Amino acid sequence: MKIYYHLPGLFEFYDFYKEFLKIWSEKREYFYDWCDIGSIYGAPLDALWGGGRVGFGDARFGDVLKLVGEYGISARLTFSNSELEEDDLEDYMCNKLCEAFEKNGQNGVIVHSELLLKYLRKKYPGLYLVSSTTKVLTDFRDLEKELEREEFRFVVPDFRLNKSFKELAGLPKNLKSKVEFLCNECCDYDCKARKECYKNVSLKALGKTERDFHCASLRGKEGYRFSVAMKNPGFIGIDDIVNTYAKMGFSHFKIEGRGLGSAILLEFILYYMVKPEFQLLIREEMYLDSMLDLF
Repeated sequence: MKIYYHLPGLFEFYDFYKEFLKIWSEKREYFYDWCDIGSIYGAPLDALWGGGRVGFGDARFGDVLKLVGEYGISARLTFSNSELEEDDLEDYMCNKLCEAFEKNGQNGVIVHSELLLKYLRKKYPGLYLVSSTTKVLTDFRDLEKELEREEFRFVVPDFRLNKSFKELAGLPKNLKSKVEFLCNECCDYDCKARKECYKNVSLKALGKTERDFHCASLRGKEGYRFSVAMKNPGFIGIDDIVNTYAKMGFSHFKIEGRGLGSAILLEFILYYMVKPEFQLLIREEMYLDSMLDLF
């Protein structure tokens, strides 16, 4: 079974992907032959419909579309704002983005708002839709209902359902093909404020609050660390993907990383996609040289 990774930073890591995708295209022997890039997702700086990380991504969307089109990769707009109102649907920039992204027929939108969902289906039917993890679907019955909705090509469950193996195994094949697991979440597994955090980001994107959400967990104060994410009970590692999820019939996996640095994004890609013997070679091609000082 082919495994598809959905990678972060469509706009904010444009320069990174310009270099990385050359290696991906020309040096495929560096990568596991069972994996592929399912999409690259993101939203431009301060997009009104954005509900991911506010304030990241300044690449021009024409350049972004040209880049992913050159490599035949699906691009997804992260329009997962949960707090949109009717007037917000007229936003000029977001509509221009949808219009441009719809043209080639292979791009999609990650969505939370039911209002935006109805609008997109009517006005931009050429864009496929993905149900956002920002809905925080932690009850498996709610996940099943979401998977059964014909509007969505993919559904990203809350990471705390990642290890619900009994229930996941019982899904029919057509629903398994729609599940897109979030692999490397660093958020506290017992966090009770995840919805509030996402709501705060949505309100900030709309200019309705200037308040920053302050995570109460100890891990929240540390910032993102891959080593910590690997210890999370919901973490999905490469062995899990190959030896458990793929054998159960699941093939889509989302890598978190918007708002982080390109160095940690490269580490995610190396871990999930690159054969160990070629990881140093890719680091050298991307940024390492004999004169590089860390401090």
